[in-house]
Amino acid sequence: MKKNMGSVDRIIRLVLALVVAVLYFTGKISGTVAIVLGVVALVFFITSLVGYCPAYTPLGIKTLKDKK
Repeated sequence: MKKNMGSVDRIIRLVLALVVAVLYFTGKISGTVAIVLGVVALVFFITSLVGYCPAYTPLGIKTLKDKK
């Protein structure tokens, strides 16, 4: 599994996951919306830690800059 996410992409995903967590724990979101956003936030969190997004591969997206 080769990394395909750049630093900015990873930071944005972490921030979005944190925002969803704050919204949930402050009671701003609940029910089905909270579950769906929670799953998305969890995926964002894991992919940002690993540096690899499986959805990017078939789409040919790579936000990681090549080292020269």
